[in-house]
Amino acid sequence: MKNSTKWITSAFAAVAILFASSQVNAQTKSSNPGDVWRLGVGIEGAIPTGDLSSFSNFSLGGTARLQYDTKSNLSFMLTSGYYNVFGKEYTVGTTTVKPDALGIVPVKAGLKVFASDNIYFSGELGVGLETNYGKNTKFIASPGVGYANAGGLDIGVRYENFSGQSDNYGLVALRLAYGFKL
Repeated sequence: MKNSTKWITSAFAAVAILFASSQVNAQTKSSNPGDVWRLGVGIEGAIPTGDLSSFSNFSLGGTARLQYDTKSNLSFMLTSGYYNVFGKEYTVGTTTVKPDALGIVPVKAGLKVFASDNIYFSGELGVGLETNYGKNTKFIASPGVGYANAGGLDIGVRYENFSGQSDNYGLVALRLAYGFKL
């Protein structure tokens, strides 16, 4: 199951990027004049999946993204921040337990491929550094889709898969961000 999740996530990201780039081969996006550096700051809400769903119902975090917009429909991204995965109360026998939150620092690199002026497909790869519970390092694969405009608004939805150290999990996340030209 762990390997199939990695393969499915990787395949989805590859297909999305290839599909988007083939659809916009002759297009340029008016919201991206090209050769522009941006710094985006966003808030992220997520629902845990996989092994993590028994531990938590919700995650909240913040990210900063450095983005380079080319003259074509392609943008390069570097993203980092902090996710706080809130522990939920559960019962073991007659004892009620509420674990501490899990902290994760993502460090990712990726691409955005614009299918139109404002709609994009994205794919990111990187690592997630757990700040507690064994302080493991997870591999991250993250395909997504979103909306970005020339005014700096960026709204994206993605699935983020974390794998490694015998426990794999994911997050279905929504990122609301604002980007500033540098």
